[in-house]
Amino acid sequence: MKKRFLILLAFTLILNLNNNSGFSKDIIVTEGMSIKDAVGSSSSGDKIIVKQGIYYESGIEITKKIELIGENYPLIDGGFHGEIITARADGVVIKGLRIQNTGISSMKDNAAIKIENSKGCIIQSNKLLNNYFGIYLAGSKKCTVLYNEIMSNAVTESSSGNGIHLWKCDSISIRNNFISGHRDGIYFEFVTNSRVENNSSYKNIRYGLHFMFSNGDDYENNVFSENGAGVAVMYTKNVKMINNSFENNWGSSAYGLLLKDITDSYIYNNKFYKNTVGIYAEGVTRVKITRNSFTENGYALKILGNCTEDTVSENNFSSNTFDVATNSSRNVNIFTGNYWDKYGGYDLDKDGIGDVQYRPVSMFSMIVEETPEALFLLRSFVVDLLDIAEKVAPVFIPETLADDKPRMEEIQQTSPPESINILRDTPRSDARRNNIFNLK
Repeated sequence: MKKRFLILLAFTLILNLNNNSGFSKDIIVTEGMSIKDAVGSSSSGDKIIVKQGIYYESGIEITKKIELIGENYPLIDGGFHGEIITARADGVVIKGLRIQNTGISSMKDNAAIKIENSKGCIIQSNKLLNNYFGIYLAGSKKCTVLYNEIMSNAVTESSSGNGIHLWKCDSISIRNNFISGHRDGIYFEFVTNSRVENNSSYKNIRYGLHFMFSNGDDYENNVFSENGAGVAVMYTKNVKMINNSFENNWGSSAYGLLLKDITDSYIYNNKFYKNTVGIYAEGVTRVKITRNSFTENGYALKILGNCTEDTVSENNFSSNTFDVATNSSRNVNIFTGNYWDKYGGYDLDKDGIGDVQYRPVSMFSMIVEETPEALFLLRSFVVDLLDIAEKVAPVFIPETLADDKPRMEEIQQTSPPESINILRDTPRSDARRNNIFNLK
């Protein structure tokens, strides 16, 4: 009994010695002190608490597992000199900071916060203003980026970076962030098994979301609004895009969603509202476009002739100038069970499905594809005559591009089926979205 007591006493003394020797200590930084010096003198497991104030610093390098926590959003101003915070250690936490004015360089991707070759890092609740790149992750895994507000004043693509940029990463979670004024709001390249949800990407000069060569990623409950070219998904497979909103992306080369050379993906329950083109599909194979709403777009869906084995089903097409357009006289995709507000058929057996098939491609849309100047004839009596003649004796539009079971009433959007393994967290807060970028 006495022996056990002595062992327990010795163990307790060791713990107290470790704590008194500086293990897992809190380091307080106040205005006038150096954050860089505090990071340099810290040990793995320490927490650095930065008090409210202004700190003119850049080149802060973190190579240990520490927490860098701001109290009442202290401002770190990089003075346009290089990168501001760079972390090269696992388990780093960066939270509650206001960071601005990175250097701008055509040779180096300077970021307000960069994570390199690390695991399990958390970047949370920071306010990033007027930086070249906002948050940049490279070669990292199992990191989380959430509740950050990221805004810049990009003018040209060449002189600006992306809000949240990922390169060669795996299993990253990007949630509840607000991004505006960058080149691309969110950028993925060679990123796998990651989730993007509940973000708002707004008024970026190119894409709200841009990703390439990134397989197995999920995008849910995001808003992409008023971006220069909309959203681009290219050269990838096994992507799920669920419950997103693509709004007010207008321009000669703007899309709600651009799909290029993607396969085996799922686009479910999204809203495409007032875009030049709702979805533009090129080289798309075995993609399911289901239960989406297309409202007041120029073109709801442009699907080119090199798209094969795709399914367009149970979508709502309302108040679009053109519902479907294509550049081919052949069709190897399936259109079924959609609601078309232009459908003029009948339902004698009252089962909710039209008794005659519907061809959504109009003769005039084919003419506009070849001669864009003809658009000035839109809504004229000549256009109505052309469409009537083509429906009676189809010659130019693809005869097989038809909905065999057109719905008589709009389809109610529902939650995605469990079989596609979509995780569900808190819904997007529209109140927060309407109050984004409050960086005062």
